[in-house]
Amino acid sequence: MTQRLRFLFLAAVLTGGSASAYVLPAWSILRRMSEARDELQISNFRLDGTLTLSSWSGRGVGTALVGSGRSELQADALLLMKLPGRCRLEATTLEGGRSIAIWSHGKERTEGPRVDELVAVLGQLCPLLAVRSSSDAETRAAIDRHLRAMKIDARTTSLARLGNQIVYVLGSTSPGQSQFWIYKDFFLPASVRWVDQEKAWDIRFLDYGSPISGESFPRIIELYRDGELLLRFSGLKSDFKSVLSDKLF
Repeated sequence: MTQRLRFLFLAAVLTGGSASAYVLPAWSILRRMSEARDELQISNFRLDGTLTLSSWSGRGVGTALVGSGRSELQADALLLMKLPGRCRLEATTLEGGRSIAIWSHGKERTEGPRVDELVAVLGQLCPLLAVRSSSDAETRAAIDRHLRAMKIDARTTSLARLGNQIVYVLGSTSPGQSQFWIYKDFFLPASVRWVDQEKAWDIRFLDYGSPISGESFPRIIELYRDGELLLRFSGLKSDFKSVLSDKLF
């Protein structure tokens, strides 16, 4: 082996070893995420925006809310979060149709026509983004319980990309396995992927750090099923000091 080939081989070995070592273990990733949630100085969060339900969802939800199916449905949206553990997502059409999904300490309920997409969003958003306790151990335990309920094998970690950002992946990379993605640079939830009734679901939390939603909350939330975009929430205005009544949840 020539000196040049030996150098290239050694460089490849060293680079490969460094890349493997760079993937943090799951407990460390979840600890840092828990610390980030517990350090929040926010109790109430209000995010006004718009909601788009497309394709199959728009037709079904349109019938429920406005009495006619549509290929795409636009609605005003309101996301309320009262930490820890309480969230509310409202969708109101121009015609006045309204659906509300509520998640309170692990229990869900709806007001008005049930929209499964709203329920699915809160079922992932609230346990991961509205979690907070007096210690990061309690927060980490709450997150771990949610991941187990989603059948995510948090013992396995790897790296992937979401858009142009690198994420940690908790869970098996085998097809059909549930996964939890966390942004590598700031340890906030990026995506949850799971299979339900032979359908592959994917919720994505996007655009953290915007002037609208701040550093700790996403401005955009997207829900996919079998690769098709079903729902897109876009925040337009936020209020971190809003007084939220317990009756809302």
